[in-house]
Amino acid sequence: MRRWTVRAHLAGLVALAAATCARGERAPAAGPAVTDDAGRRVTLAAPARRVVSLLPSFTEILFAIGAGDRLVGRTTWCDYPPTALAVPSVGDGMPPNVEAVAARRPDLVVVYRSGPNVTAAQQLERLGVQTVLFDLNRLEELGSVARRLGVLTGRTAAGDSLARAMDSLASQPPIPGPRSLAFIVWDNPPIVIGAGSFLDRLAGLAGARNVFHDIATPSAQVSIETIAARNPDFIAVLSDTGAPPRYADRPEWRVVPAVRQRRFLLLPGRLFGRPSPRSPEAVRELRRRLASTP
Repeated sequence: MRRWTVRAHLAGLVALAAATCARGERAPAAGPAVTDDAGRRVTLAAPARRVVSLLPSFTEILFAIGAGDRLVGRTTWCDYPPTALAVPSVGDGMPPNVEAVAARRPDLVVVYRSGPNVTAAQQLERLGVQTVLFDLNRLEELGSVARRLGVLTGRTAAGDSLARAMDSLASQPPIPGPRSLAFIVWDNPPIVIGAGSFLDRLAGLAGARNVFHDIATPSAQVSIETIAARNPDFIAVLSDTGAPPRYADRPEWRVVPAVRQRRFLLLPGRLFGRPSPRSPEAVRELRRRLASTP
């Protein structure tokens, strides 16, 4: 008798489901979903309304696609657009302060995929906070990130539009030019930019040749003697102060002709220091500076 009752109950549920379908009613659809750069399928119940961004590039993209009002947390380095400064800071993000991020009660945290950040993302997931991990070192990765952030925030059309613009820029061939440069981002030990960085791509689009283009990684440690041997026409330095780097006056650096001759390209860090929707502006600015420097 009990078995018959269970069967009858199950049959009733099946009949109810069939009737629901016949009336055109459907179960609630799953929310927005993307595959992140760690290979994880990230699915939200609904478009994210409370987002913490842990990279300045992500913050700029979110504002560019009209999702800046969803931000409830940012890093201290997220300084563009100016309205981003009104968003509470959760620290420098290197590595993320898990407690500070969770305290913002986000429904999505956007994290740059690196070792310590992956660990922080796992800790946030254990606290019930959804995370998405993205790579963003190269110009070619901007469009993909913009497209997926558009999906996750319900700004799909704006994300696709920005992605098309960034993909178009990334697909342009480099402009051959006679001038060469080396991006030096640290002096002791010397660290230069290689082909794995968006700065290398910006140089090619602006008509300059990165003398360390043969290095496949975003950056690498080299010797001062190696820089001297490659003999770039310019030393490109990210600087928001406009002042020459401190190593310019150190005796050991005078073996580099461009340093000895004070041939520096002082590039604003807020524009050149990150892949962002402003990359076309960065290309134009670098081209202008190359053309205006004898």
